[in-house]
This record gives sequence, C-alpha cells and structure tokens, in this order.
Amino acid sequence: MSENNFSRRKFLAGAAAVGAAGAMGVGTLSSCSSDGGSASSAIYDWKSREYQFPPLLDTVPDGKVLKVGVIGCGGRGSGAAFNCLEAGGATVEITALGDVFQDRVDDLQAKLKKQNDVDVPSDKCFVGFDAFEKVIDSGVDVVILATPPKFRPEHFEAAVKARKHVFMEKPVAVDTAGVRQVLAAAKMADAAGLKVVTGTQRRHQHKYINIYKELEKNAIGKITGGNVYWNGGKLWHRDNNPGWSEMEWMIRDWVNWCWLSGDHIVEQHVHNIDVAAWFLGKHPVKALGFGSRQRRVTGDQYDNFSVDYTYDDGMKIHSMCRQINGCTTGVYEVFRGTKGESFTSQGGTSKITDLDGNELFSFDDHETSPYVQEHKDLITCIRQNIPFNEAEETANSVMTAIMGRVSAYTGKEVTFDEMMNSDMKIGPETYIMGDIGFMKDAQVPVPGTLERE
Repeated sequence: MSENNFSRRKFLAGAAAVGAAGAMGVGTLSSCSSDGGSASSAIYDWKSREYQFPPLLDTVPDGKVLKVGVIGCGGRGSGAAFNCLEAGGATVEITALGDVFQDRVDDLQAKLKKQNDVDVPSDKCFVGFDAFEKVIDSGVDVVILATPPKFRPEHFEAAVKARKHVFMEKPVAVDTAGVRQVLAAAKMADAAGLKVVTGTQRRHQHKYINIYKELEKNAIGKITGGNVYWNGGKLWHRDNNPGWSEMEWMIRDWVNWCWLSGDHIVEQHVHNIDVAAWFLGKHPVKALGFGSRQRRVTGDQYDNFSVDYTYDDGMKIHSMCRQINGCTTGVYEVFRGTKGESFTSQGGTSKITDLDGNELFSFDDHETSPYVQEHKDLITCIRQNIPFNEAEETANSVMTAIMGRVSAYTGKEVTFDEMMNSDMKIGPETYIMGDIGFMKDAQVPVPGTLERE
C-alpha cells in the first residue's frame, strides 16, 4: 500500500463494528481499486469533449405522450413530479408512483388529483423497498429518482438496464461504491441512447450558461482561484416517533444521517462544487478540510464544513457550507482570474467585473424556473434524440464533495484518486423496515482519531 493511504486497521480502530464507521460516513480506504485497475479509468475526462449545452427551449417539441414514474414521493419527488408536468404540459403523464411509505404515495397521489387532475390508479402505486422495480416495470418511458440519495445508484442502474430515460436528483451517491455504480450505469445509458438529467439545475439556467460562455471567451483571463459557498440555515429534522422502527425514523429523518444523505456537503453543497467542476473543466486532486457539529438535533452529521481543494496546477478553490440558523448566509460562486472576476448565484444577478470592480457583463434570471427547465431539456432531448447524459459529471462532483467530507471527518488530507480507488461503502447491508441495530453504533466523527500508516 502507498504510504499516503489510510490503514484499514487503524481507520476502523475504535469502532464498535463496521456499521459504526459506516454511520460516520467514513468507511475504509485502500490503494487498490476493486477491479485491480487505477482510478483514472473511472474518472470522467472533462477536456476530452466540448461541453454540451442543454436545449433550453421555452416550449418542448411535440411528440408522443411520455409516461413518467416517480420513485420517491416525498418533498423533492413531489416537487419534481409537478415540475415535469409543468414542463411537458399535456405531452407527459404521471402514471406510476413508488415509495417505501404508504402515506407518501397516498399524499402525492392525492396532490396530483387535486392540483392537476391527474389520476394515478392505485394498482400503479407501489410501496416498499422494491417499489422502484415495480415502477420501472409498469410501462413508463421516464423515471424520476428522488428517494434519499443512498438508494440512487441501485435505482439508476435498474432504470438504465430497463432502458428508461432518467431524471435523478443530486447527489447521485453517498460513497465510493455508489459513485462507481453510477459511472458504470452512465456508460450503459450512453450505449443505449438514453437521456439522463441529474438535478444540477444551474447547468440549465440561462445566466449560469451565459457566464460560462464569457469565461470560455477569456473574459476574466486565466482562472487563478475562487470560492464556492452554500451557507444557509437549518433544513429540517424529524423527532423519533415511538411507533416507528429504527429504519423508518432514519429514512423519515434522512437529511440528518450520513449514510442516507452523504452529509450536507454532499447532499446540498454539491451544487456549488459542481459549478466549479463545470467552469474549471476539471476536478481537484486533493482536499484538506475541517468541520464540526454545533446545533444539529438528530442524526450523525456535521452542520458546517470548510475545505480547501487543490488542483493539478496548484490552484485552490475554497469551499464552505453551513446549516446553522442565525448566521450570515450566502449561496454563490466566485472565480478570480488574471483579468477580472465572475460572480454567480441562483438567485439574483450574476456578473463579470474587471480588476477594478467595473461591471463588464450581468445576467438576470430567465422567466423559466431552472427546476422546470431541466425537465424541458430532458423531454426535448428525448423527443429530438439529442445525446444528453449528466450522470458522469455529477458523479465526479459528488466524489469531490465526498473527498471534502472525509478530509473534514478525519482531519487528514485526502486525494481524489485515493477516494476513487477506495472500497468505501456506508450504510446497512440489508434494508428492512425494522430495527437493524445501526443507530447504536452511529458516531459523530472526531478528527485526528483515525491514523494513517
């Protein structure tokens, strides 16, 4: 093993069981990939092809009605379902629903009827850990994947094998095993001509695309550094209910458990990290970060991270994210160059300034919500058979976020290749709606307690 790699024995030292490390979202790292090859073979080569812009049409082209199945009927799945209906109008139908919880399926079924007069028959509403298979097999053309992210790789692979087009929410994985599964399925999707959109809606937003085009025209010169931030307040949590099993509580409270969400640097901040990957055209080679848990109520995650990402040419991008109420907020990206600076934010104006702060370009929001536009783009690419697959780029952005998480959890510098070659797989081995003995081993990570060889 390389001297720069984590010791498997020391990495797990102090954990009551493998599940404890899994609950921490650390897992194990080794220098050898599972297939005996190097990590580079799995890494998407941004510079090997020109960036493909989405169609960005205001109205989707006519075509046969697309039948859509929703897998994951909670808040994001419900939102994506209505975004899809708004994008496609009468040319799309929601025909199947699936979730592990009956109440989630019932709630979305009722909302679709009340708000859009959409009838999803009860025999096309599925409940349980195998509901995703039943939705995929129900005769749909497109699936929306919006369960907690831990389940995304398995669901994506199943959808691709069944030759379904996919809208899947970010993040697409929470660990290395999941990232590799998504990368492999993405290649299968390309071979099958399937279209895949991944919920990175900034890539479907006019002002972000306009800023990107100006950077490609050298508007700020050579990029020398930058900052990507998602500093906001607390999201939400679910207090335990005596009537719930351990698994039910964790899934209902999923944004607070690392094995389900990846921690918020992966689940939420990946948006900004993905903008850096997009604008720079590459991922960082290593990360050094820290974080802590100050006010989170449930789960085993941190509520703040600060990470320095270093690139192959020595350039650094600083990443910061926080989910704590009562603090200064800001969700944006800044990139500095030899001639000026760019500023992008999903809300408000994005702009480019020169070195003296004079505004050179500014772009405001287009009238179409990016949450709707990404579905318009997916439908357009399906109907016009435009090759489009965001899974690889998003998987590598997720890996970058995971790299930052592991560095903060351990207090150690972590490299991208080391992470991509690791055998990290977090979470329980089997899924049952009962008590699985997982929470008793859950630990909040303590930096500096896990040693290298």
